[in-house]
Amino acid sequence: MSHLPVRLTIGQLAERSGVPPTALRFYEERGLITAERTPGNQRRYHRNTLRRLAFISAAQRVGLTLNQIHEALATLPDNRTPTVADWARLSEQWRAELDTRIDALQRLRDRLASCIGCGCLSLKSCSLQNADDELAAAGPGAPLLKPAREGGI
Repeated sequence: MSHLPVRLTIGQLAERSGVPPTALRFYEERGLITAERTPGNQRRYHRNTLRRLAFISAAQRVGLTLNQIHEALATLPDNRTPTVADWARLSEQWRAELDTRIDALQRLRDRLASCIGCGCLSLKSCSLQNADDELAAAGPGAPLLKPAREGGI
């Protein structure tokens, strides 16, 4: 049996969730969480906000943006806390994007390991070298480090 009240102050929610009050206010402004107001205009959060914050935290850990998280939470009926089934459905939708990110990070890691290993002392043989800006036509950023689907290494 929990000793937490049904409605939590921002301090209680911050302490229990590990999310600073500034972030809680920011999440509320972005529509990720909601609070009721007391007659004195103090925030009160329902206890299920803890689960919602855990969902937000997990989604951020896998690299999703707050906009993506907001869109996902908006698909839930009645602005409710995600269930295990909801998380499975949402994570399946994000799977392709996460696979692309994992692929890009692995390729970057593999390239940087060889680059760091040689110290880039041999720019003639460096696969990331861009002599005479030959890659300018490939667009902004580091085109050799883009995921394979985008024409990178």
